[in-house]
Amino acid sequence: MSKQEIVLGTGSGCCTPISEAALDPVAAADGAAVFKALADPIRLRLMSIIASAGGELCVCDITPQFEVSGPTISHHLRVLREAGLVDCERRGTWVYYWPIPERLRWIASLLAAPEPVAAS
Repeated sequence: MSKQEIVLGTGSGCCTPISEAALDPVAAADGAAVFKALADPIRLRLMSIIASAGGELCVCDITPQFEVSGPTISHHLRVLREAGLVDCERRGTWVYYWPIPERLRWIASLLAAPEPVAAS
C-alpha cells in the first residue's frame, strides 16, 4: 500500500450544516459513505484509536486491541480508507495509519448544530 490520493468530492472543504440547508445528491452520497463506514462498532473504534493517537499508528499496535483476526482488521481499515477517513503507508512489513483531519472537520461541519435563538 502506498499513499493514496483521497478524492473528497464536495467534502474537501467546509460545507453548510444539514440544519441550515439540504445536501445536494453528490454531498449526500459522500456523507452516506462516511457514515456507513463509521456505522460498524469495530470501524468506529478503529477510527477513534487512530484519531486519538496524535499522529500515525502502526497496524501492529492496533490489531492486539481487538478480539478479531488480522485480516478482519485489515478489511475494516480498508473500508475507512475508501471512505477517506484514514490514509496509510507501508514501511517494510508494517502499515502505518493516520486520520485525515480535513475529512473529520467536514463531518463535524456537516453535523454542526444551529445556535439556539435567545428568547426575548
